Amino acid sequence: MSKASKINTVRGPVQLEVMEPVARFSLRVGKQGRQQLGQALGLELPERIGMRSSQGGREALCLGPDEWVVLAPEAEREALFTAALEAYAEVPHSLAEISDREITLRLEGERATDLLTIACPRNLELMPPGSGRRTVMGGIQVVLWRDGQDAYRLDVWRSFFDYIHSLLETGNREFAAEAQLESQSA
Repeated sequence: MSKASKINTVRGPVQLEVMEPVARFSLRVGKQGRQQLGQALGLELPERIGMRSSQGGREALCLGPDEWVVLAPEAEREALFTAALEAYAEVPHSLAEISDREITLRLEGERATDLLTIACPRNLELMPPGSGRRTVMGGIQVVLWRDGQDAYRLDVWRSFFDYIHSLLETGNREFAAEAQLESQSA
């Protein structure tokens, strides 16, 4: 049994929370079909890497010049897949469901950026809220969504989740210990 099925929330300076599953798709489509396919899926497909869009509970993050990850509520899985299938004749594309591949971990708190920098080489200060990136964490590929100044989502492949979660949990405990030592010496 993975840690994801046992742990919902870890409290400390940074709140770590395993999020509920969503319908998740990997989408590839050429520049000429981006806008038309986005309309069929019910949301804009951003054209710049790292940019995000959302509409009606659906989200898209541009990961490459012709690549997006698309999220939707579980209840919309079939509708999104059907819309893409109906658009295929006019807009050739690749849409692969990857819902079960990843687990999403939400990090929130004043030290969330500090916690992520323990194992992520990206300069997170240069990543504005409302953006996202494919990056690495502890040598593992992840998708990082910056939802706010001190709020992130981290999509981790299921097989690496326990490792990444333990890494963040250990860092969070270290931050808590530091804060306790500072308060005792004050």
